[in-house]
Amino acid sequence: MKKLVILITLFSNLYIINAQETGYFYGGLESNSQWLQTDEGINFLAPEDQFRANNYILLNYNLGKFTAGVQYESYLPSALLGYDSVYDNQNDVATYYFNYKDETLDITGGYFYEQFGSGLILRSWEDRQLGLNNALKGLNVKFDVTKDLRLKAVFGKQRVGFEESDGTIQGIDADLSLSGALNIEAVDIQMGASYVGRNQDTNGVEALPTTVGAYGGRLDFIIDNFYAGVEAIVKDPDVIANEGQISSNKLYDGTALQVNAGYAQKGLGINATFRRLENFSFYSDRLAEGNIFNQQVINYVPGLTKQQDYLLTNIYVYNPQPRLIIESFDQRAGEVGTQFDLFYSFKKGTSLGGKYGTKLAMNFSYWGGLDAEYNIENKWYEAKFIGKGHQLFRDINLEIKKKWSKKWSSVVTYQNVIVDKGVVEGGPLGDKSILANIGVIEATRRFEDGKAARFVAQHLWSEDDRKNWAAGVIEYNFSTRLAIYAADNWNYGGPNNTHYYSVGGSYSKGNTRLGLNYGRQRGGLICIGGVCRFVPENTGLSANLTVAF
Repeated sequence: MKKLVILITLFSNLYIINAQETGYFYGGLESNSQWLQTDEGINFLAPEDQFRANNYILLNYNLGKFTAGVQYESYLPSALLGYDSVYDNQNDVATYYFNYKDETLDITGGYFYEQFGSGLILRSWEDRQLGLNNALKGLNVKFDVTKDLRLKAVFGKQRVGFEESDGTIQGIDADLSLSGALNIEAVDIQMGASYVGRNQDTNGVEALPTTVGAYGGRLDFIIDNFYAGVEAIVKDPDVIANEGQISSNKLYDGTALQVNAGYAQKGLGINATFRRLENFSFYSDRLAEGNIFNQQVINYVPGLTKQQDYLLTNIYVYNPQPRLIIESFDQRAGEVGTQFDLFYSFKKGTSLGGKYGTKLAMNFSYWGGLDAEYNIENKWYEAKFIGKGHQLFRDINLEIKKKWSKKWSSVVTYQNVIVDKGVVEGGPLGDKSILANIGVIEATRRFEDGKAARFVAQHLWSEDDRKNWAAGVIEYNFSTRLAIYAADNWNYGGPNNTHYYSVGGSYSKGNTRLGLNYGRQRGGLICIGGVCRFVPENTGLSANLTVAF
């Protein structure tokens, strides 16, 4: 009732502010549902709540410089499998906001999303496929002091399900165009500085800090076709937690460093990134550290690896490891590594380019745990800047895209990956590594009137884990509106010779899209934008409906 009164007040105020102007509504609806079925072939027993659904309704109203919005969410009778149980059997107004924006000032009250710099120090965002919504509830102010200097300030509590976190977040960020301020035309130089703090009650425990702050600076520049940037952050000493319990009353500080550089011109692109994270988990509740659902995470720490598109290349993916753990069963202090990308287009008419040209993409990434010494009894550690830490992930990718004619095109992909089994399964690190080679051939045939057929053949070779896999996808688009597909992941090298089959399709008309599919879901990590969540194996019918208005 309290939230409903707030919303009525917000929309009423918009109307009263300027009844002469004509405002407009916009928003959308999204519904994701499952009907789970018992499947003895993968030892899956359907839960009591066989039908599960995540539903979202977003409504915004704009009137001149003012905008208000509300999002209603329903998870009845339970949230989709693999989502945090905090959503189960819940439905209510989840977020709401009121915003004023003019040429220099942008103020939001209520729930809002914000990012400082690359997000390494602060990012609040929503991703429904990940079950992640860490919006801040409070006040967000953005002010353009000059055309070259912008300030941001945030204050509020982070969303946790339909409640708010125990900790309060406050932060300030400044972005300065140094080139604009100094009238430098040859070089584009951008500078930034940020502070983000968490204030949380210690409940009388003197060893716990009330406020933990993170302080960061960044510098980016572009010279002709070259670009580079660096961002560095330090975090105040804080306790470390594991599975909702404080591991030690000792305090440990944290650091983050990210450097990227690249070169781009027509037909050629090169990018390299280096990142080092030491004890750089940052949550709005000190006890939320390490939760598998990414709840209450303050900052954005994606896995800096190639984002894969195929069934088999998505089996062994990387989940970032920024945490500090000093336990008998597991020791880690963070991660350090690099990613390198090369894109090259062979010109049309050349021997390798052919009539329509050829595109080549190469990717390499390496991530290792920090080289550190640990004293488990005294909860002490010391890490080197790089050293020779345990290898967590190494990935080599090669992709060739080729258009053969107006009707035929193809993509050939090769991946060689090594990953620590603990990364894949979410357990202690360093037990065993998995080596796999994956090959993919994709072909697309286009017909008249928007019709097209897509064929994908895939194979994974491995002597480790679940051994060899084969996969295939057939997709047919009757038009830009209607498409159907059939797919199968066959773990023929595994002990149960399992098929993870799936059939389905989608229909779109205007701003409405309906998708249906039935089949088996392979268990493991599902990653979007480098952020991952674990999904258990299951079988059932799934539906997705989206409507924008």
